[in-house]
Amino acid sequence: MTAPAAQHPPQPLAGVRVIEFTHMVMGPTCGMLLADLGAEVVKIEPIGGDRTRRLLGAGAGFFPMFNRNKKSIAIDLHTPEGAAVARRMAESADVVIENFKPGTMAKYGLDHATLSRVNPRVICVALKGFLPGPYEHRTALDEVVQMMGGLAYMTGRPGDPLRAGTSVNDIMGGLFGAIGVLGALIQRGITGRGMEVQSALYENNVFLVGQHMLQYALTGKPAAPLPARDNPWAVYDVFTVKDGEQIFLAAVSDAQWAAFCRVLELPDLAEDPALATNNDRVRARPRLLAILRDRLAGRSAEDLSRLMEQAGLPFAPIRRPEDLYEDEHLQATGGLAEVEIPDGPRAGETARAPLFPISLAGERLGVRSNPPRVGQDTDDLLKALGYAPSEVQALRVAHAVA
Repeated sequence: MTAPAAQHPPQPLAGVRVIEFTHMVMGPTCGMLLADLGAEVVKIEPIGGDRTRRLLGAGAGFFPMFNRNKKSIAIDLHTPEGAAVARRMAESADVVIENFKPGTMAKYGLDHATLSRVNPRVICVALKGFLPGPYEHRTALDEVVQMMGGLAYMTGRPGDPLRAGTSVNDIMGGLFGAIGVLGALIQRGITGRGMEVQSALYENNVFLVGQHMLQYALTGKPAAPLPARDNPWAVYDVFTVKDGEQIFLAAVSDAQWAAFCRVLELPDLAEDPALATNNDRVRARPRLLAILRDRLAGRSAEDLSRLMEQAGLPFAPIRRPEDLYEDEHLQATGGLAEVEIPDGPRAGETARAPLFPISLAGERLGVRSNPPRVGQDTDDLLKALGYAPSEVQALRVAHAVA
């Protein structure tokens, strides 16, 4: 690890070298976050490339979203020559990330126990379905842990469990893995030794529903699925308004209720003694919502948004993911950045992707390099490891690298 030079935007992990043996979402997310923070991240791909590059449908955005700011080398770990190259790379790394089945890395001498004998400073990140225990050998997916971990139950209607609409556990599991790396790097600065970091989908999911577990522990009453929950506020719902548009409106205090009635010109509701306090309104919620739905049905979402914003009240037009490309806040703050698509029928074209959702020293962490083509950095990386051109050619002939 070399001392980082001043960078703009800041790159606090400049000089940290990360070798990434990952696929799909969880592992690549961990690597991308470290790369966005300035680390050199080398993605080890199989010959032919990470199969995530070729996913269709809901998986089409995985690779270009989670693999920016990385280099790529294609290695066949199943060949002795390829495994030797991978070990040589990992032994020189500050951080090694993997999200394969338990025991896979040990087969190739790429586990923490083996690597740390050569490089005691190495930090190995194992991103799994489950932390070690009775479930650790089960095959996990985001859906699997959402179903067994209570999140799908809380998201869907009663009797109709529903997974969240994005890869929440994969993405956050990668985030927690990256947080573990940051802690391990600080500890290594003190002790001079690395450590193993583990993050898992199931434990991530349990952390997410922990508030509902504690709700039950404290009240003795099981948490109801969100569509059927006992709402602590009366005005806290989605309303269908003019031209079929939808908007979420809320008033979560007596002061907000007074402002809500004032700005939307509902004086009779403001003066109704049966609606005087929040708890009064909660008890009258079915009647109150019916009145509001009727009176707001002819109002436009744009007009309601303007009035709610002026009054400082919570509101949100209901948007689809594609609508976010036109979001004025994201455009004004540079929250979306162009990346070049590396694969498929749109290879070479660009698309805008969300940036890491933080700023450092007032600056967003941008795209330093596009998601890589398969093996685009193989020759340069092998040369940096000390391989002669003839050795690189021999590895290609042996189909150990590409």
